[in-house]
Amino acid sequence: MSGDTDLIKLYSQRILALAADIPHAGRLDAPQASVRKRAPLCGSTVTVDLDMAGGRVTRFGQDVKACALGQAAASLMGAAIIGRTRAEVEDARDSLRAMLKEGGSPPGAPFAGYEVLEPAREYRNRHASILLSLEATAEAMAEAEQASACA
Repeated sequence: MSGDTDLIKLYSQRILALAADIPHAGRLDAPQASVRKRAPLCGSTVTVDLDMAGGRVTRFGQDVKACALGQAAASLMGAAIIGRTRAEVEDARDSLRAMLKEGGSPPGAPFAGYEVLEPAREYRNRHASILLSLEATAEAMAEAEQASACA
């Protein structure tokens, strides 16, 4: 029964609400950068499209095919992404990874809210799915910056 209780905590109402309402869902037409990432263990995928100007995200779209935990993470990231720099996204990604794998603190503002995913620490097979949206976004931002520098 303890396992059932842990799963109920893991899939809380807050996580399910976030998963049901992902900001910037859908693909963009003609983005500066597009990255698709896949979590090999569970098969979750996230595709991120974005545009940047002045080192900040100006347009963003995401196609999320993941478990509720990956969807909730994408929802939190999507709610804060417009206007963010790559350094902010990479800091959030690194903080989230440390929260999941090392018991660190969740990301802070502007990417607050990830503490809802703290119960997932014990479910290592879910970590990759939870990290996908921030990883794909950081990679797409790097691509967009590189494309701008070469133009």
